[in-house]
Amino acid sequence: MELIIISGLSGAGKSVALRTLEDIGYVCIDNLPLFLLHDLALGLKQSRPEGGDGRGGTAIGIDARSGPELLDQLPGVIEALEAQGIAIRVIFLEADTPTLVTRFSETRRKHPLTGADRPLAEAIELERRLLEPLRRIAKTQIDTSSTNVHELKELVRENLNRKGRGQAPVLLQSFGFKNGIPSAADFVFDLRCLPNPHWQPGLRPLTGMDPEVAAFLESSSEAMQMRDDLIAFLDRWVPRFETDGRSYLTISIGCTGGRHRSVYMVEALRRHFEAQGHQILVRHRELG
Repeated sequence: MELIIISGLSGAGKSVALRTLEDIGYVCIDNLPLFLLHDLALGLKQSRPEGGDGRGGTAIGIDARSGPELLDQLPGVIEALEAQGIAIRVIFLEADTPTLVTRFSETRRKHPLTGADRPLAEAIELERRLLEPLRRIAKTQIDTSSTNVHELKELVRENLNRKGRGQAPVLLQSFGFKNGIPSAADFVFDLRCLPNPHWQPGLRPLTGMDPEVAAFLESSSEAMQMRDDLIAFLDRWVPRFETDGRSYLTISIGCTGGRHRSVYMVEALRRHFEAQGHQILVRHRELG
């Protein structure tokens, strides 16, 4: 059997991940007291030996409320269970502190570690330290700083459906440098050297998804050389990341405003990678 442990920072998407597993047939237990984990896992092995494929599989949510002492002991407990034939997969969700602060401010939720003498930012950093033992042993780590709810659900599903070291899901995102570089990216490419459709009056209100903008860029030898160079680079190096056990890759393509050149290039890369059978997620940040 395989037991899934979902953990990570508060506000990083643990509840979304657990709901996603529940939707595909897992029995989910949130905030399980850690002293029960050993007996629960052994009981599940006896009663549902076929688990882990959504038919009798179990997922457990664990967070910092378990306390530092038990969290420090958790890697040893997991190792002991695996020695008894129980496969345990830890999925750890995290995000940068500014993103988490914004999420808590928008939802008006209270962080579980805040108090009269501990503001939100300090509570986040304390939680990060408390969960470090679990993060270190996680086989899957997902940074949700630039990921919305739908993208996170898809990433969780894809991670569960992948067997061994296959192709990693690729997140392609366009953005505008004038609004800042995405904080979570494996590769960032700058297209501001290419001809800009923004300066063409008929193209300015359009986006890189419109055929008129595509035709303008495809008439530029520089834009086509950039496209071909990006494809050649990524074709060579994406498989190297996959063989290194990466769960997913984020490739960010930027131009000045994030509406024309970067959007076109992301769509061109999407077509290329999908033709190769890759799992692709696309996000155009400046298009809403």
